[in-house]
Amino acid sequence: MGTVTLGVSIAVPEPYGSYLQQRRAGFGDPAAHGIPTHVTLLPPTEVDSSALPGIERHLATVAAEGRPFTMRLAGTDTFRPLSPVVYVKIAEGVEECTALQERVRVASGPCARELQFPYHPHVTIAHGIDEEAMDRAYAELKDFEAAWTIDGFALYQQGADGVWRLECEYPFGDGPGASGTGPVLPRQANLCRPPAPSL
Repeated sequence: MGTVTLGVSIAVPEPYGSYLQQRRAGFGDPAAHGIPTHVTLLPPTEVDSSALPGIERHLATVAAEGRPFTMRLAGTDTFRPLSPVVYVKIAEGVEECTALQERVRVASGPCARELQFPYHPHVTIAHGIDEEAMDRAYAELKDFEAAWTIDGFALYQQGADGVWRLECEYPFGDGPGASGTGPVLPRQANLCRPPAPSL
Protein backbone atom coordinates (compact mmCIF):
# COMPACT_ATOMS: atom_id res chain seq x y z
CA MET A 1 0.00 0.00 0.00
CA GLY A 2 2.98 2.33 0.36
CA THR A 3 3.64 5.03 2.89
CA VAL A 4 2.25 8.48 3.66
CA THR A 5 3.71 11.41 5.58
CA LEU A 6 1.44 12.67 8.34
CA GLY A 7 1.48 15.47 10.87
CA VAL A 8 -0.82 16.42 13.73
CA SER A 9 -1.25 20.05 14.66
CA ILE A 10 -3.40 22.82 16.06
CA ALA A 11 -4.41 25.24 13.33
CA VAL A 12 -3.99 28.96 13.91
CA PRO A 13 -7.44 30.36 13.04
CA GLU A 14 -8.36 33.30 10.84
CA PRO A 15 -7.50 36.06 10.51
CA TYR A 16 -4.21 35.21 12.22
CA GLY A 17 -3.41 32.08 10.20
CA SER A 18 -3.48 33.73 6.79
CA TYR A 19 -1.74 36.84 8.09
CA LEU A 20 1.22 34.89 9.50
CA GLN A 21 1.38 32.66 6.41
CA GLN A 22 1.55 35.74 4.17
CA ARG A 23 4.21 37.31 6.34
CA ARG A 24 6.23 34.08 6.24
CA ALA A 25 6.02 34.09 2.45
CA GLY A 26 7.02 37.76 2.45
CA PHE A 27 10.19 36.96 4.34
CA GLY A 28 11.15 34.65 1.49
CA ASP A 29 10.36 31.28 3.04
CA PRO A 30 9.60 29.00 0.04
CA ALA A 31 7.67 26.54 2.24
CA ALA A 32 5.17 29.14 3.42
CA HIS A 33 2.41 28.46 0.89
CA GLY A 34 2.50 24.71 1.46
CA ILE A 35 2.24 24.81 5.25
CA PRO A 36 -0.91 26.13 6.96
CA THR A 37 -0.04 28.17 10.06
CA HIS A 38 -0.02 25.82 13.03
CA VAL A 39 1.35 24.57 16.33
CA THR A 40 2.85 21.10 15.89
CA LEU A 41 1.74 18.17 18.03
CA LEU A 42 3.30 15.42 15.87
CA PRO A 43 6.05 16.47 13.43
CA PRO A 44 6.19 15.01 9.90
CA THR A 45 6.08 11.24 10.32
CA GLU A 46 6.16 8.60 7.60
CA VAL A 47 3.84 5.65 8.20
CA ASP A 48 2.44 2.73 6.23
CA SER A 49 -0.89 3.59 4.63
CA SER A 50 -2.37 0.53 6.35
CA ALA A 51 -1.74 2.19 9.72
CA LEU A 52 -4.14 5.08 9.02
CA PRO A 53 -7.31 3.55 10.54
CA GLY A 54 -5.47 2.82 13.80
CA ILE A 55 -4.00 6.33 13.86
CA GLU A 56 -7.43 7.85 13.30
CA ARG A 57 -8.92 5.80 16.15
CA HIS A 58 -6.06 6.82 18.43
CA LEU A 59 -6.45 10.53 17.62
CA ALA A 60 -10.20 10.32 18.18
CA THR A 61 -9.56 8.82 21.62
CA VAL A 62 -7.03 11.53 22.49
CA ALA A 63 -9.45 14.25 21.37
CA ALA A 64 -12.38 12.76 23.29
CA GLU A 65 -10.32 13.07 26.48
CA GLY A 66 -9.27 16.65 25.73
CA ARG A 67 -10.81 19.89 26.92
CA PRO A 68 -10.76 23.36 25.32
CA PHE A 69 -8.06 25.75 26.48
CA THR A 70 -6.89 29.28 25.75
CA MET A 71 -3.92 29.91 23.50
CA ARG A 72 -2.24 33.29 23.43
CA LEU A 73 0.59 34.25 21.10
CA ALA A 74 2.90 37.15 21.93
CA GLY A 75 6.20 38.26 20.44
CA THR A 76 8.96 36.40 18.66
CA ASP A 77 11.94 34.21 19.49
CA THR A 78 14.36 31.94 17.64
CA PHE A 79 15.95 28.50 17.89
CA ARG A 80 19.14 29.79 16.26
CA PRO A 81 21.93 28.73 16.22
CA LEU A 82 20.66 25.23 17.11
CA SER A 83 18.02 25.30 14.38
CA PRO A 84 17.36 27.95 11.66
CA VAL A 85 13.88 28.91 12.86
CA VAL A 86 12.22 32.16 13.94
CA TYR A 87 8.83 31.80 15.58
CA VAL A 88 5.97 33.51 17.35
CA LYS A 89 5.99 32.57 21.03
CA ILE A 90 3.12 30.90 22.87
CA ALA A 91 2.50 32.96 25.99
CA GLU A 92 -0.44 30.88 27.22
CA GLY A 93 -1.26 27.25 26.42
CA VAL A 94 2.25 25.75 26.56
CA GLU A 95 1.41 23.22 29.28
CA GLU A 96 -1.75 22.10 27.51
CA CYS A 97 0.04 21.68 24.17
CA THR A 98 2.82 19.74 25.85
CA ALA A 99 0.40 17.37 27.55
CA LEU A 100 -1.61 16.94 24.35
CA GLN A 101 1.40 16.04 22.19
CA GLU A 102 2.50 13.53 24.83
CA ARG A 103 -0.87 11.79 24.52
CA VAL A 104 -0.62 11.85 20.71
CA ARG A 105 2.88 10.33 20.79
CA VAL A 106 2.28 7.92 23.69
CA ALA A 107 4.74 5.02 23.51
CA SER A 108 1.98 2.41 23.36
CA GLY A 109 0.17 4.14 20.48
CA PRO A 110 0.51 4.18 16.68
CA CYS A 111 2.10 7.68 16.65
CA ALA A 112 4.96 6.82 19.00
CA ARG A 113 8.23 8.41 17.93
CA GLU A 114 11.27 10.17 19.33
CA LEU A 115 11.74 13.89 18.70
CA GLN A 116 14.91 15.43 17.30
CA PHE A 117 14.67 18.25 19.86
CA PRO A 118 12.77 18.60 23.16
CA TYR A 119 9.17 19.62 22.52
CA HIS A 120 8.68 23.40 22.47
CA PRO A 121 5.31 24.55 21.06
CA HIS A 122 5.58 27.54 18.74
CA VAL A 123 4.34 29.04 15.45
CA THR A 124 7.07 29.11 12.80
CA ILE A 125 7.32 32.32 10.76
CA ALA A 126 10.70 31.70 9.07
CA HIS A 127 12.69 28.52 8.49
CA GLY A 128 15.96 27.91 6.71
CA ILE A 129 16.17 31.27 4.94
CA ASP A 130 19.05 33.75 4.95
CA GLU A 131 20.04 35.37 8.24
CA GLU A 132 19.00 38.88 7.20
CA ALA A 133 15.46 37.69 6.40
CA MET A 134 15.35 35.73 9.66
CA ASP A 135 16.34 38.88 11.56
CA ARG A 136 13.61 40.82 9.75
CA ALA A 137 10.97 38.23 10.71
CA TYR A 138 12.12 38.39 14.31
CA ALA A 139 11.95 42.20 14.40
CA GLU A 140 8.82 42.87 12.35
CA LEU A 141 6.56 40.49 14.30
CA LYS A 142 7.96 41.18 17.77
CA ASP A 143 4.74 43.02 18.71
CA PHE A 144 2.37 40.42 17.25
CA GLU A 145 -0.34 39.20 19.64
CA ALA A 146 -3.36 36.93 19.23
CA ALA A 147 -5.57 34.80 21.47
CA TRP A 148 -8.33 32.25 20.92
CA THR A 149 -9.83 29.06 22.38
CA ILE A 150 -8.42 25.74 21.19
CA ASP A 151 -11.25 23.22 20.82
CA GLY A 152 -9.48 20.44 18.95
CA PHE A 153 -6.67 19.50 16.59
CA ALA A 154 -6.26 18.05 13.12
CA LEU A 155 -4.48 15.40 11.07
CA TYR A 156 -2.66 16.57 7.93
CA GLN A 157 -1.05 14.67 5.08
CA GLN A 158 1.79 15.91 2.90
CA GLY A 159 1.21 15.52 -0.82
CA ALA A 160 3.80 14.63 -3.45
CA ASP A 161 3.92 18.37 -4.23
CA GLY A 162 5.09 19.10 -0.68
CA VAL A 163 1.81 20.77 0.30
CA TRP A 164 0.22 19.82 3.63
CA ARG A 165 -3.52 19.18 3.36
CA LEU A 166 -6.17 18.72 6.02
CA GLU A 167 -7.33 15.12 6.38
CA CYS A 168 -9.42 15.00 9.57
CA GLU A 169 -10.42 17.33 12.38
CA TYR A 170 -10.77 16.07 15.94
CA PRO A 171 -12.84 18.26 18.30
CA PHE A 172 -12.24 17.85 22.01
CA GLY A 173 -14.71 15.94 24.18
CA ASP A 174 -16.75 19.02 25.05
CA GLY A 175 -15.74 21.18 22.10
CA PRO A 176 -17.96 22.22 19.16
CA GLY A 177 -18.96 19.23 17.05
CA ALA A 178 -18.12 16.67 19.72
CA SER A 179 -20.67 13.94 20.24
CA GLY A 180 -19.90 13.37 23.90
CA THR A 181 -20.24 9.63 23.35
CA GLY A 182 -16.56 8.77 23.47
CA PRO A 183 -14.05 7.99 20.72
CA VAL A 184 -15.34 7.09 17.30
CA LEU A 185 -13.81 6.62 13.88
CA PRO A 186 -13.54 10.12 12.38
CA ARG A 187 -14.99 9.05 9.04
CA GLN A 188 -17.93 7.32 10.71
CA ALA A 189 -18.56 10.42 12.81
CA ASN A 190 -18.35 12.60 9.69
CA LEU A 191 -15.59 14.62 11.36
CA CYS A 192 -13.27 14.09 8.43
CA ARG A 193 -13.22 17.25 6.34
CA PRO A 194 -12.46 17.28 2.61
CA PRO A 195 -8.85 18.06 1.79
CA ALA A 196 -8.07 21.75 1.88
CA PRO A 197 -7.28 23.32 -1.50
CA SER A 198 -3.68 23.95 -2.38
CA LEU A 199 -2.45 27.26 -1.04
